[in-house]
Amino acid sequence: MTLLSVEQLCIDAVGPGGASRQPIVRDVGFELAPGEILALVGESGSGKSMTALSVMGLLPTPGVQRVSGRIEWSGRTVSDLTRRELEHIRGSGIGMIFQEPMSALNPVFSIGEQVEEVVRRHHRLSRADARRRVVTLLERVGLPNPAARYDDAPHEFSGGMRQRVMIAMAIAGEPSLLIADEPTTALDVRTQRGVLDLLQSLVTDEGMGLLLISHDMALVGERADRVCVLCRGRICERGPTREVLRDPLHPYTRGLIRCTPGFHGGDVSLAEMATALEHPELGPLRNAGAADGARPWWPSETGDESSWSLLEAGTGRFVAVSAD
Repeated sequence: MTLLSVEQLCIDAVGPGGASRQPIVRDVGFELAPGEILALVGESGSGKSMTALSVMGLLPTPGVQRVSGRIEWSGRTVSDLTRRELEHIRGSGIGMIFQEPMSALNPVFSIGEQVEEVVRRHHRLSRADARRRVVTLLERVGLPNPAARYDDAPHEFSGGMRQRVMIAMAIAGEPSLLIADEPTTALDVRTQRGVLDLLQSLVTDEGMGLLLISHDMALVGERADRVCVLCRGRICERGPTREVLRDPLHPYTRGLIRCTPGFHGGDVSLAEMATALEHPELGPLRNAGAADGARPWWPSETGDESSWSLLEAGTGRFVAVSAD
């Protein structure tokens, strides 16, 4: 069963009046099943967050727009829904944990009020019942003494606690799909693990599908079942996480892994990603799939969009190759 399906998604940045266009995402596609964690990884600007926002129908307009592609959630074509239908699905069907919890939370309202607003939006409850449900949600995400801190403002909480409040808001409508956009950014290691353990439990215990967006290959290697590696708006490699990290095929994937401490032996140089980008290893691929003997795709200076394709490179694995 497929919970989320994205096919040939293309997103453009559009100038005033449509006078100019700049591609952001090109032909991105993947599937996510219930109870599965799929990671979108890549550098900043690779198209991860824009892909996630398009699933929610939240692309920043008028400057950014989806120009083509199909997005389906639970058999429904999300990309064709009306605004009212999208508003109903957000929260009750698809939840999202945004980056930067301090800026995502309203400083004027207490954390209890903000979670309660989501609860009452998706459940017909009295104010008293909604408050009890909010306390239960905050307890579930590990917020200490939530009943006493219900009326506290966001600035009275640490970054990790604010992130837990964001998770409570995201799951308040009992969604089947959860999107987590860099959920551990700026958190210390211990707090990161607590947040990730919580997300993992939602997937394991309730069968949620989790779309995890990250640039942290170590985190992805520990938590994700499958991974999509994005390079300049395109998928350069996709497959089971363990296989991709153990034997990366695309030079961009190798570059990401090389600049992650602990993934390879020897000294770690933070300049290796730049080296991989400037001097990619573009020799013919050697694998058991259809991509055997093809050269890996690499972004050209001319931006030719027709010079690449995603080919099978083993069971469940795909790699972008040059069509030249």
